[in-house]
Amino acid sequence: MESSDRVVLNDPERYILKQGGQIFFAVNGQGKPVGCCALIKHAPEGYYELAKMAVSPQYQGRGIGTLLGEALLAYAREHEVRKIVLEGNTRLASSIALYRKLGFQEVPNLNAAYERCNIKMELNIV
Repeated sequence: MESSDRVVLNDPERYILKQGGQIFFAVNGQGKPVGCCALIKHAPEGYYELAKMAVSPQYQGRGIGTLLGEALLAYAREHEVRKIVLEGNTRLASSIALYRKLGFQEVPNLNAAYERCNIKMELNIV
């Protein structure tokens, strides 16, 4: 986790929700959170970012990431979001495969906001 992650995660209302973004949670049968992701609005640039996606290790491999991604995309379509970008790392092969399954494509010109990222992907929604 980088310092910019800590800033956002310590005050998600300020940095995500009040900026026009949304946070998505997956919960287990007892109502405990087991996964999450965020859709962060970048107003001046006119796009949104899929960020902070995580699933608890004991729940990985059960399709929770797919469900979170599909919920995020349904919300995006409903709210007329046109473009979603994300930055990731190719060492996380299952994450990259999930993003591709959701329709994201790799794009050139990675100008990464995060040090650990070596791939940029985007999805244009029409």
